[in-house]
Amino acid sequence: MKELVVFLAQSLVEHPEAVSVTEETRGDVVVYHLSVDPADLGRIIGRQGRIAKAMRNVISAAAYRKNQRVVLEIAEP
Repeated sequence: MKELVVFLAQSLVEHPEAVSVTEETRGDVVVYHLSVDPADLGRIIGRQGRIAKAMRNVISAAAYRKNQRVVLEIAEP
């Protein structure tokens, strides 16, 4: 699942080498913390959060197939 988050983020940004994802488990929920270059933050969030919402939907759908619960948090610089 972590690889999916990295793949999606690197596909959207101008500085793919600055993408980093950390994984944390809170009970039965897996939380992914995504951090990108500050210049690329707008590309990840999108207009009115549309891209971030789409990323969360894709990740949630993939997790549903594995009977997992996931949350994507985007770190602000």
